[in-house]
Amino acid sequence: MLACVRSAAVYGIEASAVQVEVDVSFGLPGFTMVGLPDASVRESRDRIRSAIRNSGFEFPQHRVTVNLAPADIRKAGSAFDLPIAIGVLAASGVVTRRDIHDVLVLGEVSLDGGIHAARGVLPVAAAARRHRFRGLLLPRPNTPEAAVVEGLELYPVRSLAEAVGALNDPARFRAALDDGAVAAAPLPASTFDGDFADVQGQLLARRALEIAAAGGHNTLMTGPPGAGKTMMARRVGSILPALTFDEALEATSIHSVAGLLPSGTRLLVARPFRAPHHTISDVALVGGGQYPRPGEISLAHHGVLFLDEMPEFSRHVLEVLRQPLEEGCVRIARASRTVVFPARFMLVGAMNPCPCGYLGDPVRPCRCSPQQVARYASRLSGPLRDRLDLTVHVAALTARELQESASGEASAEIRTRVLGARERQLARDGVLNGRLQGRTLRARAALDGRARSLASRALARLALSARGYDRVLRVARTVADLAGAETVGADHLAEALQFRGD
Repeated sequence: MLACVRSAAVYGIEASAVQVEVDVSFGLPGFTMVGLPDASVRESRDRIRSAIRNSGFEFPQHRVTVNLAPADIRKAGSAFDLPIAIGVLAASGVVTRRDIHDVLVLGEVSLDGGIHAARGVLPVAAAARRHRFRGLLLPRPNTPEAAVVEGLELYPVRSLAEAVGALNDPARFRAALDDGAVAAAPLPASTFDGDFADVQGQLLARRALEIAAAGGHNTLMTGPPGAGKTMMARRVGSILPALTFDEALEATSIHSVAGLLPSGTRLLVARPFRAPHHTISDVALVGGGQYPRPGEISLAHHGVLFLDEMPEFSRHVLEVLRQPLEEGCVRIARASRTVVFPARFMLVGAMNPCPCGYLGDPVRPCRCSPQQVARYASRLSGPLRDRLDLTVHVAALTARELQESASGEASAEIRTRVLGARERQLARDGVLNGRLQGRTLRARAALDGRARSLASRALARLALSARGYDRVLRVARTVADLAGAETVGADHLAEALQFRGD
């Protein structure tokens, strides 16, 4: 007998519908699977056989053939376990319906018949809604993220036996569900680790990070070890606004596909903060692999990517950031198709001025030769530096500053100014200043006479490239927005130029 079950395959962060066809026919006992399954899908044969028997059902002692259609799309992951198991039971008559066309099924089965959580449930739920499926049968731990998508009847199950009951008598199964099994949990409050009130001194660096947060600008902090670069970078999230609903959907989808969404999470609220180690590979940073998965820059989408000790990263790894910093996405091409991962993040980097870290320090002498200093600085290429909007020197704190008991300005106060500046930008152009381009940038950052004269002198002295000048204008526009000014004046441009660092 033939049975058909609908499921989905996730490629990149998009899901495509897959039809699982199971045929149980007379012949020598065997289990054949076709339709471009990968190793994890092929291994499901042994899991499914044990799960069916341990759930109290009989595995058919006939020839079982499974086809995953369309056959020209590679199927990967363990989420096909449950639809294949349901298909086998439907073809055997245990599940009364042999064509389950209105419910999409996914989940990994264990040997005892339990159902484990799956990756990429949020994109799958969105695809089910898009393809007009009535319901979604899924592992119970994945229910909160699937409940974000409206218009779907959810059938959260803990075991294969529950899944059979849900399909044979869906009305009774839904009636027996406890009230909290399907309802989407309320969004948690956005919380942050650390506060800028903990930071002593460093007024210039704090100002630079405030400007960066207000306009979505990329920032590099340089300074000796222990000056507070990492401490301040890890507090950037405390001055950023919470994710909007659309931003949260995108960020949550990426984390769901990557398998990093905590169990029971509905949507991410706080902006992601990613801080990979300097030993990371280029594939782990931008994404990829045989079956492309999002990398760190996509996991930082709508959030912050912090690269501590930037010169310690492989130069090749750093260079792959150049295109995503400009385009806000990364394209990974494979022979079968091209995957586009969103990567609109705010880059915050930190580095020492030299290998020993004490170049220019008034107290501790630098032990590096000029050649070592030049080699260390060259690890950040000119094109990459040109894509950094702000560069700020973080000096070591003096003994008096370290002993002061007065704390700095709290994150809540800074965040209020950042929110106000962002609201002005979004109301005016629909995007943050860090993404302004071409004519729109020149119109929004039009300079008055004094500012134009200052810009001419700066272009000559700093030898700014066209990209560098545009970035100065974007930062100046953000400084003006923080001040509540309608036009960019000489004072705003001067402050932007001091953070150029060329």
